[in-house]
Amino acid sequence: MTLSWLKRSRERAASAGKSTEAELGSLIEGLPDELKVPALTHSSWTSERTGSYERLALLGDSVLGLSVADELYRSLPDLNAGALTKILNQAVSGASCAEVGRELGIPELLMEADPGTADGKQTPARLLLEGERPLPEITEALIGACYLHYGFGTTSTAVVGAFRSRIDLVQENQTDFKSALQEAAARNGETVSYEVLAARGPAHQRTYEVAVIYRDEEIGRGEGRSKKAAGQAAAEVALDRFGD
Repeated sequence: MTLSWLKRSRERAASAGKSTEAELGSLIEGLPDELKVPALTHSSWTSERTGSYERLALLGDSVLGLSVADELYRSLPDLNAGALTKILNQAVSGASCAEVGRELGIPELLMEADPGTADGKQTPARLLLEGERPLPEITEALIGACYLHYGFGTTSTAVVGAFRSRIDLVQENQTDFKSALQEAAARNGETVSYEVLAARGPAHQRTYEVAVIYRDEEIGRGEGRSKKAAGQAAAEVALDRFGD
């Protein structure tokens, strides 16, 4: 069942070329300024924090999660909840959102929205893009803006299309990033540990931030709806940097 689903997904992607990413990009391009501007506005750029991308990112995170969860539920009827959750967490991780954001040209959109600095040296947008969180959150904010403007059906279809390659990759590899990282560390005679840095939000909708510690240094950080999901996201980031 899984292999046939992957085959169908790849056939759809091959016939569509890059149209899946372009579809979401077109929705973003067509957003009215009253939604696009706040989705590209950092809290430090506005006198009112509610005018930044944070509220839209919260909304977009839920739209993204539901869109991909719905796709997985319908496409993989033989997988249990645990397996579906594992795929979902990896497919919509911060690293995945950042990758989709780069494909959609969101860094360029952020640079265009940059208010600039008086001294003309390093712009706020460039500084933001050097951090781990802004790009994934701005990607989610733009998804939230699309939901408000186009509705869930149109936005969900475009979101699933844009994240299709990540869904397929996770399905194919079924990677347990924490196990893979532990194995990589063990080859050096070392171990890794995980530290919960923060827990934000109400109890029914809490988001955790977890760091991976290796040789007494942080080598990755991730967020998730559970400590386990956040640890997987952190391990994914750490694997990319491991051995640098």
